[in-house]
Amino acid sequence: MNHYVPEGNLISTYENHEYVSTYKGLEKALEKQIILEAPAVLCDHNFNLHISLAAGIRGIIPREEAVYSPKEEVKDIAILTRVGKPICFMVTGFEKDVSGEPIAILSRKRAQRECMVNYIEALEPGDIIPTKITHLENFGAFVDIGCGIISLLSIDSISVSRISHPSARLSVGDSLYTVVKNIDNFGRIYVSERELLGSWEQNASLFNEGQTVRGIVRSVESYGIFIELKPNLAGLAEYKDGVYPGQTAAVYIKSIIPEKMKIKLIIIDSHDAPIYSEPLEYFIDTATVTHIDSWVYSPPSCKKVIESIF
Repeated sequence: MNHYVPEGNLISTYENHEYVSTYKGLEKALEKQIILEAPAVLCDHNFNLHISLAAGIRGIIPREEAVYSPKEEVKDIAILTRVGKPICFMVTGFEKDVSGEPIAILSRKRAQRECMVNYIEALEPGDIIPTKITHLENFGAFVDIGCGIISLLSIDSISVSRISHPSARLSVGDSLYTVVKNIDNFGRIYVSERELLGSWEQNASLFNEGQTVRGIVRSVESYGIFIELKPNLAGLAEYKDGVYPGQTAAVYIKSIIPEKMKIKLIIIDSHDAPIYSEPLEYFIDTATVTHIDSWVYSPPSCKKVIESIF
C-alpha cells in the first residue's frame, strides 16, 4: 500500500482505515512498514505532534521525526503548520503512558525519506505526476508531490494565458497533474501545468468564428484587452472604457488566425461577477500517459515556435 501520493490522499481510503483503526492494524503496519495517514490534532510545547488514531489510541510524532530535511535545520513553523491537517507517517514502535495506555510512536520523517529515495529521486523532466496545492504566493503555487515533500509551480508555468496571481486559477487543496519541468543541482524539483492544458490549435478548435462566448478579462493594455477563453487560449479585443481585469465578458469571435496564433475579439459586454472556475481539461490522458519528451504549443502553420523540451 506504499503509495507516494500528496498528503491527504490516503486518509479516506479503506486500506488506511483498516490499519489505523485498531492496535493490531498498527502492529501490522509496523511489521510491513506501511505509510499511513491521520490528522495531527496538537503540537505540544516540545514540538511533538499528536496524531488522532481510531479506537482511542494515541499517536506521537517526536519533533525530530516530523520532517525529513537532510540539508537544513527544520524550522518550528514547518511542524506547527501540520496541526489540523492529515499527515503521513510510518509506525516505528509502541510505548505506554503513565496510566498504562498504549502510545504509537510514529515517524513522518521516515515516510518522507522512503518517498524521496524510492519515488522522487527517480523522477525525470517530462514525468507527469499528481500533486496538491499547499499554499499560494505572488510568484507561484507550492505543491505537494508526495508525502508532504514540496515543489514549486511558478506562475508562468500554470497556463499560457497570463494571470496576475495563482489564486486566479488555483486554490489551496486543489489536486492537479503537473509535469516535472526541471531538477536543480540541489535536487529541488520544479513542475509545470501548462503542457497538459492543450496546444493553441487544440484549444482554438473548441471555438468558431461568429460565436459569442464567455471570457475572462486578464489584462488591459493601451493597444487592446486580453480575454481568456481557456487557460491556454486568449484573444485580443480593441480597447474599451470601463473594462478591467477580473471581469467576465461576452465576446464575439471576429476571426481565428492559426498562422499568426491570434484570435480577434469584440467585447459585447463586461460585468463584475464571481469567476466560475471550470474543471481543468487535460489534453493528455493522465491515466495512461506518464511521461512526455516535448510539447509544442504553436500551430504548424505559425512561424513562431513555442515549445517545451524535457
